[in-house]
Amino acid sequence: MNISNTPSVAAAVSSASNGTPGTAENAASLLVLRKALDTQEAGATALLDALPPTPALATEGNLGRNLNTYA
Repeated sequence: MNISNTPSVAAAVSSASNGTPGTAENAASLLVLRKALDTQEAGATALLDALPPTPALATEGNLGRNLNTYA
């Protein structure tokens, strides 16, 4: 998943990288960046959890057990 196109993450990264190291502003920017990344992770996890399970392969009968392919 490419999160660089997300405006909130892009703004947080920009703000965190432009701050002076060791300042309260930089620390706050890093906290906002972490929060944005955690939000993205939660969204991605929810999408993956919403996917239906893969169907099981057939174990008997003539259909769904063999696949003959020619290239």
